[in-house]
Amino acid sequence: MKVSKNKDTNSLLQSEKKSLYRFLMLYGMMIASIVFLISLFYYQSQEKLMFSNKRATLSTYAYEHIKRLKSLHHFFPEQVIYPRDTRYKSAIYDIEKQKIFSELNSTNIQFDNEIYHTGNKMHYMKSLDEYYLGAKYLFLEVPYDETWKVEAWKNIATFGTSLSLFFMIIGLFLAKLFVRPMKESIELLDMFIKDTTHELNTPLSSILANIEMIDKDGISDENKRKINRIEIAAKTVSVLYNDLTYLTLENDTHQKYEEIDLKLLLLDRIEYFHSLASSKMITVELDLNSVSFYGNRHKLIRVVDNLISNAIKYNRRKGIIRITLKEKQLNIYDSGTGILEHEIEVMFERYKRFNSSEGGFGIGLSIVKKILDEYDAIIEVTSKKGEWTMVEIKW
Repeated sequence: MKVSKNKDTNSLLQSEKKSLYRFLMLYGMMIASIVFLISLFYYQSQEKLMFSNKRATLSTYAYEHIKRLKSLHHFFPEQVIYPRDTRYKSAIYDIEKQKIFSELNSTNIQFDNEIYHTGNKMHYMKSLDEYYLGAKYLFLEVPYDETWKVEAWKNIATFGTSLSLFFMIIGLFLAKLFVRPMKESIELLDMFIKDTTHELNTPLSSILANIEMIDKDGISDENKRKINRIEIAAKTVSVLYNDLTYLTLENDTHQKYEEIDLKLLLLDRIEYFHSLASSKMITVELDLNSVSFYGNRHKLIRVVDNLISNAIKYNRRKGIIRITLKEKQLNIYDSGTGILEHEIEVMFERYKRFNSSEGGFGIGLSIVKKILDEYDAIIEVTSKKGEWTMVEIKW
């Protein structure tokens, strides 16, 4: 399972935007559906209104035409000329729906609809109460005027856009209300971290300094074990403290860049964690080549410390850690608890934790990812739950 370097999950701003975009996407889909339904209802109502208006006009034409048919019927056969009108064309059909006479252009005749349109023609059907000239049905045909459609679509576009903008403004307001609790919680957590960092500095420095000054030759084995446990706990807290310091001061300090021997840096940090690894009887296997890297020493120490401390923390007792360094690649393998595939996708997000029994705020790996992104490095994690985890860094 690979984690892309382009995915900046460490950014609070990006997390906030992600939540905002998801909400706006769902809200936008809902608004689009509402606007579509309103537009559809408006379009259909305009069409019905158009038919209603046309029905009134054509009904008047039909009344006039029926009077002419009646006159022709009474004076037949002296008068044999079928009545015509320049405003419309007409046709008459008998009770069997057989054509008697037609001047219609369209041959698509519908007896079930009073008014309808086919193509560019509109038809109106009138059932006669008396059979003038044997006719039962009268059809009138006029051109189908589509100007109402143009006007309807113009109104839909205008009011639909205005309505969408109005709802989107409301949506942005609601979205900010939606993400505000999350934002306030994270800001509160950040404030807590800063305060905690400040309070940790003096006692932690004192503990580590006093442990180094203790003369272990003159004390009993039992006391040596106690001091060793204190040293392990202090160094564990020290890693957390350094992470917190990096988060709170990263924009103000640690900007010096230099050529760094990664092999020597790794050996130094492995020695630093020796007591922690020994407490779990973990074997550390090294295959380190001399590799130079131009960067910030403090930031690289944060990367290495977090990866090594995690390899120890989540390893099993009498487990193995295998560290390989070669040109443009660092691999750290541990025979630990492993991680599920879906958890790998989000393991670099700040405050993300999967094991509540282990300490920490869930910020170490987010710092690792952020620093590696600065150097355009790729970090890839593969794991088998309950058996092992491999972290590969390529640059």
